[in-house]
Amino acid sequence: MSAASKSRLGRGLGGLIAAARPATPAPSSPSASAGPAAEAASPPPAIGYIEVGVHLIEPSPYQARREIPSDQLQELANSIRSEGLLQPIVVRRAGERYQLIAGERRWRAFQLLKIKSIPARIVEASNASSAALGLIENLQREGLNAIEEAHGYASLIRDFDLTQETAAERVGKGRATVANSLRLLSLDPELQGFVAKNLLSVGHAKVLLGIEDPAQRSIVGRRVIEEGLSVRATEKLTVTVKRTRSGSPLRIAKPGLNAKDAAAVSGIERKLTSHLGARVAVLHSAKKGRIVIEYRGNEDLQRLLEKLGVEA
Repeated sequence: MSAASKSRLGRGLGGLIAAARPATPAPSSPSASAGPAAEAASPPPAIGYIEVGVHLIEPSPYQARREIPSDQLQELANSIRSEGLLQPIVVRRAGERYQLIAGERRWRAFQLLKIKSIPARIVEASNASSAALGLIENLQREGLNAIEEAHGYASLIRDFDLTQETAAERVGKGRATVANSLRLLSLDPELQGFVAKNLLSVGHAKVLLGIEDPAQRSIVGRRVIEEGLSVRATEKLTVTVKRTRSGSPLRIAKPGLNAKDAAAVSGIERKLTSHLGARVAVLHSAKKGRIVIEYRGNEDLQRLLEKLGVEA
């Protein structure tokens, strides 16, 4: 691994890999040997790495990433086809097979390219170390959205009975960073979805958490998106909301939805989601609104266009 790679991966990742004891490489079986396609797509593994059959690898049960966009996966596959694999994956033994610790996107790209084997470093790691290493890989190398990051921390704490402080130490983050991230999981699923899709920033989400009533919080969150409000404007709006009586409709300069209208909009969202087979957000007001349809990659977009009767 180059010095630049070490800097990019961060101290936490490097420390965990160093702490995990490399397993003794086993002789490669015929099924795990690289065919001509593999030789053309990836360079020989570096010292300490061996070729592992792609079909012998299974994903980590502690993976924090909820989805891998198909266009990003295709982009990575194209890069591997032309330049080779720059960083081997990290796995641990699981009986006669191997379990991923770091590098799921690279593994899936090799599957997409139909390459039979992939360079891998085999280490001995506990469940907790494996989960922490996978989370660090995603945070520092491949990126997670804010909600996936929060679920990753929550999984470490829940599955391995860790404190926030211990979990923070394992991933090389400050305790306050982990605590603030976990607060995002207090949002209702709809608002979490808006944050995951970057319709709301983490700054907006933190302000919305100051509204105790979930229904009011949802109404304000929709209005923030609809009107493109800044975090500062959202703070001012939140102050106004807090001044209303508990359970009463929002009395603000530009009224949001009342409880009846909010329920009607939610019903429309459910029907559209069911009809299209994709998550739909209806951002509605008396004068204007928007319908936001989530899709995953080019193929899913094509499916939606066909469903809507639109020619690409």
